[in-house]
Amino acid sequence: MKVMCVFGTRPEGIKMAPVIKVLKNRPEIECVTCITAQHREMLDQVLDLFDIIPDYDLNIFEPGQTLTDITTKAIKGLEDIIIKEKPDVLLVQGDTTTVFAGALAAFYQKVRIGHVEAGLRSGNLYSPYPEEANRKLTGVLTDYHFAPTERNRQNLLNEGYSDEKIFITGNTVIDALQYTVKEDYIFENDLLNNIDFNNRKVILLTSHRRENLGAPMENIFLAIRDIIEKHRIAEVVFPMHLNPKVREIAYRILGQNPRIHLIEPLDYEPFTNLMARCHIVVTDSGGLQEEAPTLGKPVLVVREETERPEGVEAGTARLVGTKHDSIFENLDLLLSDEKEYEKMAKAINPYGDGKASERIVDILLKEVKKD
Repeated sequence: MKVMCVFGTRPEGIKMAPVIKVLKNRPEIECVTCITAQHREMLDQVLDLFDIIPDYDLNIFEPGQTLTDITTKAIKGLEDIIIKEKPDVLLVQGDTTTVFAGALAAFYQKVRIGHVEAGLRSGNLYSPYPEEANRKLTGVLTDYHFAPTERNRQNLLNEGYSDEKIFITGNTVIDALQYTVKEDYIFENDLLNNIDFNNRKVILLTSHRRENLGAPMENIFLAIRDIIEKHRIAEVVFPMHLNPKVREIAYRILGQNPRIHLIEPLDYEPFTNLMARCHIVVTDSGGLQEEAPTLGKPVLVVREETERPEGVEAGTARLVGTKHDSIFENLDLLLSDEKEYEKMAKAINPYGDGKASERIVDILLKEVKKD
């Protein structure tokens, strides 16, 4: 059986890497990997970390690229490769523009499609943008829906998909963490090595979403600045996104404070090890809502909606929005009340047991032969 894995960004690479490792360890499977490189530098870091050498690299990234640029280049580039390789199934992961383009290119060649991390929904087509649309559009074309959780399965059932083609697997990001987090990890960035994680309450901040640019992001950063003023034991580490709009707001509001560390983006391995040592995660990311609970870290989600409500329901995450007072009050509570902190830190992670990749490959072997 020939399986072609297509991905284009760092988050996709992280979550597809453990699946690729399992595929390559199965003698009855030929695994072909193709990257669009919708992101370039950040994706290359993941390829190096997981020792993945793509069979094909479309290298479509251009500064200032639009969603239309990404979509059209990816579809055209993938078309030739799919025609050449004739895979039995094409795997995509998540909700990027590469995911939708990959599924559409496969559909045009009548190749079956497996969607890893299927069924996530926020309920708002423009939040997150364009991810919510990408995953819904991909779902229409998908033959095998690999849903991380029961709620994801229910979302798909509610949209009319056949239960026979929906498989609950857990999330492959939990598998990926097992490769990267180490107790004796030493950072290349000496600033991180010199932070007293044992005696300080370190807040890991990430913020980059398009819908948060402007006033919402200013509110997030102002709340962070104010909480640092109140809690002298707290420090913040913010690996800043490369987007210049994010950086301008960060430098303007968070700069000049010795307990707020604005650093360059981190590769996945140092980032996960930083997350493992921090006290609280404040983020508008999707993936961190799954990763942080695995490491026992409370997550405050600075968004208005989340497509990952399982964490909120399980108590590992709180959806606090983008208003200053809500962010400040929730951080204040976790920094002040040990019982509230422990309640979140010890909540059971709803996203899986680290065996999602094995399940996905086992299901593919069974289902593709059956079809």
